[in-house]
Amino acid sequence: MRIKRMTATFGGLTEQRLELAPGLNLIQAPNESGKSTWAGFLKAMLYGIDTRDRDKKGHLADKNRYQPWSGAPMEGELLLEWQGRDVTIRRGPRGSVPFGSFSAVYTGTEEPVPGLTADTCGELLLGVGREVFERSAFVGQGGSLAVTAAPELERRIAALVSSGQEDVSFSQAEGRLREWLNRRRVNRSVGRIPQLEEALAQAAAVRREAEQVNSEVNLLSAERAGLARRREELAAELEIHKALARRELNRKFRQARAELAQAEAEQEALRQEQARFLSLPDREELKRAQGDLALLKALEPEIRQGEEALAQAEAELEQARARAVDPQFPGMTGDEAVQKAERDTAEHQRWTEKGRRCRKRVPMLQLAGAAAAVLIAAGGMMAGGGLFPWIWLALAAYGVLAAASLLSLSAGKKADAAGRRVLERYGVQGPDEVIALARAYRERTAAADQAAQQVRLARASLSERQARRENTHTDLFQFVHSFAPEVKDLFGCSAALSLALNLEEREAVAAARLDGARRLYEALKAQGGREEPEEPALERPARTLEETAAQLGTAQAELERAERQLNMALGRQKAVGDPAALAAEEEALSRELERREGEYQAISAAMEGLKAANAQLQERFSPELNRRAADYLSRLTGGRYREVSLDRELDASATEEGGVLPRRALFLSKGTVDQIYLAVRLAVYDLCLKERQAPLVLDDALAAFDDRRMALALDLLVRLAEDRQILLFTCQGREAACLAGRPGAAVQSLPARM
Repeated sequence: MRIKRMTATFGGLTEQRLELAPGLNLIQAPNESGKSTWAGFLKAMLYGIDTRDRDKKGHLADKNRYQPWSGAPMEGELLLEWQGRDVTIRRGPRGSVPFGSFSAVYTGTEEPVPGLTADTCGELLLGVGREVFERSAFVGQGGSLAVTAAPELERRIAALVSSGQEDVSFSQAEGRLREWLNRRRVNRSVGRIPQLEEALAQAAAVRREAEQVNSEVNLLSAERAGLARRREELAAELEIHKALARRELNRKFRQARAELAQAEAEQEALRQEQARFLSLPDREELKRAQGDLALLKALEPEIRQGEEALAQAEAELEQARARAVDPQFPGMTGDEAVQKAERDTAEHQRWTEKGRRCRKRVPMLQLAGAAAAVLIAAGGMMAGGGLFPWIWLALAAYGVLAAASLLSLSAGKKADAAGRRVLERYGVQGPDEVIALARAYRERTAAADQAAQQVRLARASLSERQARRENTHTDLFQFVHSFAPEVKDLFGCSAALSLALNLEEREAVAAARLDGARRLYEALKAQGGREEPEEPALERPARTLEETAAQLGTAQAELERAERQLNMALGRQKAVGDPAALAAEEEALSRELERREGEYQAISAAMEGLKAANAQLQERFSPELNRRAADYLSRLTGGRYREVSLDRELDASATEEGGVLPRRALFLSKGTVDQIYLAVRLAVYDLCLKERQAPLVLDDALAAFDDRRMALALDLLVRLAEDRQILLFTCQGREAACLAGRPGAAVQSLPARM
């Protein structure tokens, strides 16, 4: 068989195609680019996907691992050459089952390939099942080359190396004998001996059950009789309780009727007492009237207090107004007085400032006059015209300026006098005192205004209380006269209201009592109360009615339970059967069990003989596989290792050239171990799959090889690819460099997945 093309929507692959050539195919791709997915896809196309596999810790089921990332359904196509013709295999979804649909047709004609189904595809094309293929020709993700034993793989290898025929093996013979043993002794489902043992045990159990059932029937019959007697006793006691309850009900009924008659008489007496009044208002109106009466009583001291407060406020107002009179500010408000004081102090400030300026000019004018006289006299002497005229001119200049200084001094004195007159009007020494007088006047006027406001408030409050008293007094007497016209004063109003309310309350109490008595009478009558003569006294049971009823219920339930159990026991007694027949059946089962035990011993002896024969077969099992594996290992290691030893579990040991003792794989380097197991895989392939020319799939199988080991392995794979197709996946570039230009080797690179 040779694969030509794979088309996959599988895992990270979406409608991607991979073309394959005969011989060795090196597929180079970076990690996470889909090379391992292509290997998994090939196995899934040949053998399908195990839908029974479930996710576990550290393990992801293939149905989930390879679910397309794009969300599309899992599907693919495989074009291969088989038996001289091209065959196209297609798998896709069927409902929710991945790869559930399958078709195999001859390419071009679409004619179905006979016998090629979803279940038989891989085994028919390759000649082996999934288990053998995975342990020989398929190195999956991770690149582990180790070979593990499996029943099918062991059977095929053993059969081929011993007899050359796959249908002759120790496993088959042992399986047939074990099947015969299982039919006699394994478990109850397939073993006749356990079945007979179980049947014999059941027959003995049934006999014992019959004896137990008879005893149980006798016990339950006695228990039922005792419970029936107790039920009757408790039922009689319950009837006594009922009679006592009926008598008590009649007593209460008679008492309730007497209380009803008394309540009706009391109601009639109150009705007659009420007839003395006119129509009485309702209770709420009477309560409100009592509130008005209390209000009138409370208003009297409040009015007296209001009158006193008004008198006091008027006296305080008169005093405040007297304190607010000031001749400096006649008829002015406080703010007007402050404004006038501010104007006068400003005037005083202007006169004071003017006098200061005039006094300040006097010495300056005097100094200027003297300076002018001196300058004029000096100038005349320098001019030479005689001294006398210049002296008179200098004196004249000095006189003018002296006169100006006298006028300025007189003006200053007048300004100072005007400023003093402003302060004298107020009788103070400074302007600040003027402002203080005005502000004090403003405070006194404000106090007078506040006192006037208090008078207004006191007068308004007093008027309101007086008006309220008059209105309440009028309304109260008008209301009371509606049912008691003889009332003349507040004392009479109070008495009339108290009497009416008392009558109202008594009426309400009497009505409630009458209603309660009537309800109780009717309730007791409805319960069956009757006017019956007293009956002879009954002795009250020690238990209460509730206790008697509860115990009666319990006794009834126990009796019903005992009857059900008795009926069930009688049914089992009938179903068990005759003890004599059971004994005969037990004897027959014992005889058959003895016969089957003899057969089991004979088959066990045959099994021991077969195992002895298989020990001899083991001597021929390993040599052929070891010989082939050793030949491949020698080529892979350049002759360093020439011998390989494999046990039945396919655990390997290797012997170096010139060595004496074999070394287990456990004690060798990772590269050497991978060489050994690659050799073992190739040997297993030769024994199990070479005749069908099954493809050899290797995913990163040479990752642990150094460059020398890799070159030797590639040389071997190129030679082996002459008669088989090999798919070698790698994430490195060294394999491609080594195979460049080699005939029989096709190299292609997969693009990195974005």
